[in-house]
Amino acid sequence: MLRIVSLNLNGIRAAVRKGLPSWIKQSNADVVCLQELKAQEKDIDNDTRNIADYSSYFHCAQRPGYSGVGIYSKREPDDVIEGLGFEDIDAEGRYIEARFNNLSVVSVYVPSGTSSEERLAFKFRFMERFIAPLNALMHSGREVVICGDWNTAHKEIDLKNWKGNKKNSGFLPEEREWLNGVIDTLGYVDVFRKLNIKPDQYTWWSNRGQAWANNVGWRIDYQLCTPGIANTAKREKIYTSKRFSDHAPLTIDYDFKL
Repeated sequence: MLRIVSLNLNGIRAAVRKGLPSWIKQSNADVVCLQELKAQEKDIDNDTRNIADYSSYFHCAQRPGYSGVGIYSKREPDDVIEGLGFEDIDAEGRYIEARFNNLSVVSVYVPSGTSSEERLAFKFRFMERFIAPLNALMHSGREVVICGDWNTAHKEIDLKNWKGNKKNSGFLPEEREWLNGVIDTLGYVDVFRKLNIKPDQYTWWSNRGQAWANNVGWRIDYQLCTPGIANTAKREKIYTSKRFSDHAPLTIDYDFKL
């Protein structure tokens, strides 16, 4: 069984202080994909870099305390690819891919468009350019698991207050249509929804008000997979017993050998 976890940390140093290393050890995950490190290589100490039997790989943003993605893996990858080849995207540390035999596991952090019109425009430019790499992965002959914070809730079931968010980034028609294209046109499978069709399943909660206490959340963290490995998915879990950030870890178990 192959266990893969995806988690936006909202700062790796803060998450470590909240007990992330112990949880990773106990999770029995084979691969842990991280987003929003908010750290550079020099900020990640050896204890964080070397958790138990895991090897670690990070693609950090050039700007201090911002963005960044990473992967912990029990098995050392055959190859690690950092970045998508677009200078402005790669400067923000938004893509890292680990390859194991015929499997690629990706950690991606899609930009948020909530802070300004400029950042929304950047998110749209990212989405436009990300389609070609996604299509290339789909037709590479490899099995692919793309973990990450996609910063878009796909359908009405994926956020509590969908009616009030139709004009807000994260649930704009254009963003949702793009995600439709990734799933329906390119052929990626939203594995969580393949296994769990219940409402009120969220991975992120605003720090405002009582969103966490009242489960007023969004499902914006996904594992999108090529159909072959998606068909081996057996179990899913959103872990909410302990909080490491404003996101919750998403775990999927696959009947697949790493």
